[in-house]
Amino acid sequence: MNIQQPYLLFLADAHDQLAAKVATGIHSWHPEYCLGQLRMDGCKVDCGLPDLDLNEAKKQGAKTLVIGVANRGGVIADNWIEVLQHALESGMDLAAGLHNRLSDVPVLQQTAERLGRSLFDVRHTSRILPIGSGKKRSGKRLLPVGTDCSCGKMYTALAIEKAMVAAGMKATFRATGQTGILISGAGICIDAVVADFIAGAVETLAPDNESDHWDIIEGQGSLFHPSFAGVTMGLIHGAQPDALVLCHEPTRTTMRGVNYPLPDLADCMALNLKAAQLTNPKARFVGISINSAYLSEPDALKYMAGIERSFGIPVVDPMRQGVDRIIEQL
Repeated sequence: MNIQQPYLLFLADAHDQLAAKVATGIHSWHPEYCLGQLRMDGCKVDCGLPDLDLNEAKKQGAKTLVIGVANRGGVIADNWIEVLQHALESGMDLAAGLHNRLSDVPVLQQTAERLGRSLFDVRHTSRILPIGSGKKRSGKRLLPVGTDCSCGKMYTALAIEKAMVAAGMKATFRATGQTGILISGAGICIDAVVADFIAGAVETLAPDNESDHWDIIEGQGSLFHPSFAGVTMGLIHGAQPDALVLCHEPTRTTMRGVNYPLPDLADCMALNLKAAQLTNPKARFVGISINSAYLSEPDALKYMAGIERSFGIPVVDPMRQGVDRIIEQL
């Protein structure tokens, strides 16, 4: 996909910052891609970018309106369509990572065809994917797993890849979700893959490689989340990870979107390790990544120190401290 930059990030009527994780992720890792943000009435999110309407954004050179929200179910809301159509009419392409396809909305498809604009549905791949084989592959792989969805798996993976490359190591981030694809430019959204092919999709995404090369595979969901555990299991088996990193957001009382309590960290690690050892008996945890955004720094450091004493592996917040201590374990 040749998605043109710069982007105007469409925050729509997002109700909280996590709902806009696509926009936040793009802005965090590639601020140079982002010209501004477009918010509708009722939007409670701010990415810290200039607020632009469609006309002003086009005057400033915006090439693509990117839907920067990931709502439950991944749907294109009816009240967005007029804005999206106007973006096409103003001269921009559209890009989205939702389950609903832009190309399946008749007025958007017709408007894009009439004006020669492009619709990018990054969640949907045209690749022919195999069924997972579980066969041992050369190279090495790291997979972040989580106690919940939206708790820092992508940020952890990106931080690890960036630090490894800076240290002269061979490493590649492998995107498995829409935000990761918009950040890195390639990948497969595994939650849009038919269930039988999830493991095979990940095997395709992270194939045989040099013996000292690390594929840093973006994690998804949680084995304990009733909505997304199936996707997580297929990802774990296909990743065949040598190294696992547990990701956790400690201030939550229930999992995002459901009234289920977060799992105990030890229970979560044990179940993920058991699943990983099906396709790689040597899999092991090399660290714990804490999303401490809602804790003060003293409280975060105290909390992480306690977790590290309990588990005996490095515990870090990638955004506060970096990930060098985890990389040392590799």
